[in-house]
Amino acid sequence: MPGFYVNFSSSSPRRAQQICNELTGLLVEENLRTRSQVAQGTTDFLGRQLDDAKRALDEQDAKLANFKRQYMGQLPGDAENNGRILMSMNSQLDATTQTLNRAQQDKAYTESLLAQQLSAWKSSQSSTNPQTLDQQLNALQTQLLQLQSRYTDDHPDVIKTKADIKEVKKKIAEINNAPSDPSEATQKASASEPPEIRQLRLQIHQYENVIAQATGDQKRLQSQIQVYQNRTAMSPGIEEQYKLLTRDYDNAQNLYRDLLTKKSSSELAANMESQQQGEQMHVLNPAGLPSDPSFPNRPLFAGGGLAAGLALGIAIAIWLEIRDRSIRTEKDAAVAMDLPLLVSVPWVSEDEPAMANGNGTRHFWGRGNGVARNGEKIEV
Repeated sequence: MPGFYVNFSSSSPRRAQQICNELTGLLVEENLRTRSQVAQGTTDFLGRQLDDAKRALDEQDAKLANFKRQYMGQLPGDAENNGRILMSMNSQLDATTQTLNRAQQDKAYTESLLAQQLSAWKSSQSSTNPQTLDQQLNALQTQLLQLQSRYTDDHPDVIKTKADIKEVKKKIAEINNAPSDPSEATQKASASEPPEIRQLRLQIHQYENVIAQATGDQKRLQSQIQVYQNRTAMSPGIEEQYKLLTRDYDNAQNLYRDLLTKKSSSELAANMESQQQGEQMHVLNPAGLPSDPSFPNRPLFAGGGLAAGLALGIAIAIWLEIRDRSIRTEKDAAVAMDLPLLVSVPWVSEDEPAMANGNGTRHFWGRGNGVARNGEKIEV
């Protein structure tokens, strides 16, 4: 955990302690106030960002909803369902077409039967005109007179002839009372048609209804099939637009969720800061009353002076050694004069006799300004 020290120097130990304690207290209070302000500012900022994200999410949601309503049944997820519906409609169209063809064939066959029945019935009804009926009535009356002359009124032939006469008179009366309107005459003629003909007419009417229904179903199915075929053809373009809208909606939703999470965390942090339960600055070691002055540090100063003196002496010795140009060895002479060495003459003092050293080298007397040194020599 990061930390720092607060130091204050004063001639009064108690004053230094007091000022350090007050200064650390001010720092702790300022830190708490700053953290609270930062947390609240962050919360307000995230709140504004969250409102903007909410508006953007609502806009994307509205666009996506309008797109779904506009292209209902043409979305990527509807492709498989559209295929099944299209297959089902094609099957229904085939069945409807078969029903229509069968009804048309049955109607044509029934119409041919009706034409035959009408032809036979009309030929049988040709004898029902007034002249023919009058002739039939006269013939029946003549026949009745002949029968009555031979039989009693209870004879079956007499009874049958009377019934026929009555039927012919009834037909003559119906013809005489027939309306002048042709439509009413046609209706009465139709009403007097045999049951077989009326049944055929009813069948034809039923076939016409079936044909009309099948034709309508056929047109409806063809129209719906065309709609689903158009949906299938438009699916790639609609799918691309749907992907773009879905991606924008997902991005807006993810941004809204992220901001909502951050705002919740910021509100929690601000609440903890306001209740002084969050991360706070603490004083680990309060300032105590100093027992020794912090400056000057006498042992440190003494040690520093000694070290500085030694360093200065060593530096002076090195400097003098570097500036010394005296010749002490053959190498120094060769370097100084840049000449080859011819002979090496030992150095002797004029006050000391020549004497031999351990290796047989003798020292000779010479003159010079130096002091005799054992083992010293001059190289020329």
